[in-house]
Amino acid sequence: MYHVTLRGNHREAIFFQLSDRSLLNLIVERALLRFDARLHAYCWMTNHLHFVLQAGAEPIARPMHNIAAEFARAMQIKLETTGHFFERRYHATLVDTDRYMLELLRYVHLNPVEAGLAKSVDAYHWSSHHNYIGMRTDPWVTTDFVLSMFSAEAAGAVAAYKKFVDAGQEKRWEPEQVIASGVAILGGDDFVARHSRSAPRAVSLESVGDLIDEAVLRFGVEKAMLVSPRRDAFVVRVRAWIGHQAAKRGIATLAAVARELGRTEGALRYALRAYPEEG
Repeated sequence: MYHVTLRGNHREAIFFQLSDRSLLNLIVERALLRFDARLHAYCWMTNHLHFVLQAGAEPIARPMHNIAAEFARAMQIKLETTGHFFERRYHATLVDTDRYMLELLRYVHLNPVEAGLAKSVDAYHWSSHHNYIGMRTDPWVTTDFVLSMFSAEAAGAVAAYKKFVDAGQEKRWEPEQVIASGVAILGGDDFVARHSRSAPRAVSLESVGDLIDEAVLRFGVEKAMLVSPRRDAFVVRVRAWIGHQAAKRGIATLAAVARELGRTEGALRYALRAYPEEG
């Protein structure tokens, strides 16, 4: 389960009329079906998006890249503009469901209130809160899992959810600042230990493959692009990040990373020189 945020380039607005958010809903629904992912909560803010997303058979990079690319293309055509619509990468935090799921859901739904866009969570239309209280039924939003954490009985679960959200307006969620700092994993020590990839590992191509998968998630880039002959600045930068991390974590030699990426060692060294600070 991931908390994912996607921001407009330079934190600029990404919606310009009501139909833009409706278009995003349609794009998200198609991506969830295509990649067999589940969306447990969402909130479309003025210049950024919140998702509580559960990966299916594919890593979350697949639906997120699809959503960002399709919506950006549609808006660029509409606005007759070019260039980046979203920031280069989305941010994803792997979340300990048992420990933080309810707090995360409340945090996402209260975002418009915290930002001063609405006086109450009920007053903001563009979030999954309305699905949880039964005022809207979107088949692409999964509410059963969270509501079952409140009560096995439907009416009781909704009532408990409402009470829980209302109580959240009186206090701030402690991990909010942790997420804002860019943490990749949010959970207890055991959860972090099980899922962390930061510990040094033995040299092996399988470990490099894990690092490439992490880069796909972190930067929202297709793996096929990283192992292709492409040499545009963004792809070179991601390859540099992989090379830096392999050395920093003691995963593999530069030559091993280059082989896994289908590059020469010289090409990878060029990437590292071009982006020497990619830590």
